[in-house]
Amino acid sequence: MKYGESAFDIIYLLFAVTAGIWILCRRKDVTGKLMGYATLILGCGDAFHLVPRVLNYFVDADFTAWLGVGKLVTSITMTIFYLLMYHLWQKVYGERENKALCVAVYLFAAVRVVLCLLPQNRWLTNDGPVLWGILRNIPFVALGCIIVCLFFKNRKEIRTFRPVWLLVTLSFLFYIPVAVAAGIVPMLGMLMLPKTVCYMLLIGVFLRYAGRADASV
Repeated sequence: MKYGESAFDIIYLLFAVTAGIWILCRRKDVTGKLMGYATLILGCGDAFHLVPRVLNYFVDADFTAWLGVGKLVTSITMTIFYLLMYHLWQKVYGERENKALCVAVYLFAAVRVVLCLLPQNRWLTNDGPVLWGILRNIPFVALGCIIVCLFFKNRKEIRTFRPVWLLVTLSFLFYIPVAVAAGIVPMLGMLMLPKTVCYMLLIGVFLRYAGRADASV
């Protein structure tokens, strides 16, 4: 198990970072930069959690604190990722700025980050309270729902981006049980694998769009 999971995590991180760099090199426009930075933030943020997780399998040391810090960093970078997804939606579909929508997106993101930074989460231990796992994910799920609704609304306009709403939805469906109850039922942690596959497919969408000669198709 440890070899399979470790290999999967390493492949994912290399794929995400390489894809992000390629997109940034390929596309110099705002849309390309949003996709590239979102991909890099996704990969680099997850590295803070996945690298200690892999090392924990093979190195005889206590990685509890490192894993906790990694989860905190990943929680914040994932929030930033969805902020970039909001702006990507605006650029790709040429949507005008909606102040109420923008305020809602940034408010949920800010509340999420603040909740993640509070000491009650006990990131440096293995016994983080379930209640705080739920609380800090409420604004995150709300942010994700907004992103899903926005991409679903425009799903028929650009073929390449049609699966985005579904991939984000599935990623949250796999993530929520882990975030809420993995501390009680450790086997739920296995759901992070299909969640990661969803993100790899989402990166694939970015790669396809960035590689088009005419990205408006």
